[in-house]
Amino acid sequence: MRALVYDRYAENDDFASILDVRDVPDPEPGPRDVVFRVEAAALNYDDIWGMRGKPLAVPLPHISGSDAAGRVTAVGPDVRTVKPGDRIVSHGNLSCRTCRRCTSGREYDCKSRRIWGFETGPLWGGYCEYSRLPESNAVLIPDGVTYDDAAAASMTLLTSWHMLVGRAAVRPGQIVLVMGGASGVGSYGIQIAKLFGCRVIATASAEKLGRLLELGADHAVDHRREDWHREVRRIAGGMPKQNGEPPGVDVIFEHVGGSHWKKELGLLNYGGTIVTTGATTGYDAPTDLRHIFFKGISILGSTQGTRAELERGLYWMSRKRIRSMIDSVFPLDDAASAHRRMLEGKGLFGKILIKPHMRQAPELHRAPESDG
Repeated sequence: MRALVYDRYAENDDFASILDVRDVPDPEPGPRDVVFRVEAAALNYDDIWGMRGKPLAVPLPHISGSDAAGRVTAVGPDVRTVKPGDRIVSHGNLSCRTCRRCTSGREYDCKSRRIWGFETGPLWGGYCEYSRLPESNAVLIPDGVTYDDAAAASMTLLTSWHMLVGRAAVRPGQIVLVMGGASGVGSYGIQIAKLFGCRVIATASAEKLGRLLELGADHAVDHRREDWHREVRRIAGGMPKQNGEPPGVDVIFEHVGGSHWKKELGLLNYGGTIVTTGATTGYDAPTDLRHIFFKGISILGSTQGTRAELERGLYWMSRKRIRSMIDSVFPLDDAASAHRRMLEGKGLFGKILIKPHMRQAPELHRAPESDG
């Protein structure tokens, strides 16, 4: 089968110099494994880390791709819940499933946890024509959800659901500020908050604000402006009171980090919550402790989520209450351009997909068709 492989790390982010489409052996299922034809796989930033060999050295030769969707072609003799012909998407969190953390519903904290397509290998990921997964990581795709939608949602919808539902426990009537609403996690964050009856203020660069409103945000703010936080405060202050409480930001969905952190803390209501899963503008975030103890603010960390949370998000996707935003679609042979687009981020809105069986030129801002 054809696969996107590299066997050394890229210097100066020269991805084209290391990525090679080559023939590798077809995967064979172990006793509890499923093999599937990969119809779509979504890019994540761990692909970049893998090609850099930092912050950890991934197994070489390497096939990346943590988010993949396709149709099952073979199963191992001990598989009971999946059969050939089923449509599946990866839950990329490989855990032991037996330790105390796993059995208490915190499989993302398992000491044995590995991210499929990033820490696995050699030659074990989603950017290939066929791949394999443990049965416990093969999630059935509901009717009405396309392979493209499912691949885009695999890690990103899961992360957003866990942030807002699993960690922040959002509830109707709350004002939720979604930072970076044009990103993969941000676009899902907007939709999840609206699903739960929240009022949403979302941020992005100026040219993307209209698309945030199309996703369901009540207001959109350019967070590249120095005074963006004052605009958020003005909007929140003008919203109708709920239960007699003064309006303000109740929950902040945060994955931007350093450059905005201090302003975000200042926007939160008394008893408000900020839930964070990333730091794209820096990890060293100055914190005014007075905001935290005077206002009783909760600061919650979040990473990935459970299989059950992914299944719940996909259910609401099948009900047309959540949708994936697809920025562009690339074939394996043009994967270097796909990764460069993700790294540079110019004009990017939503997820970038790779289709291993695709041969034509890349497609931008494509609306996926139903695949049954």
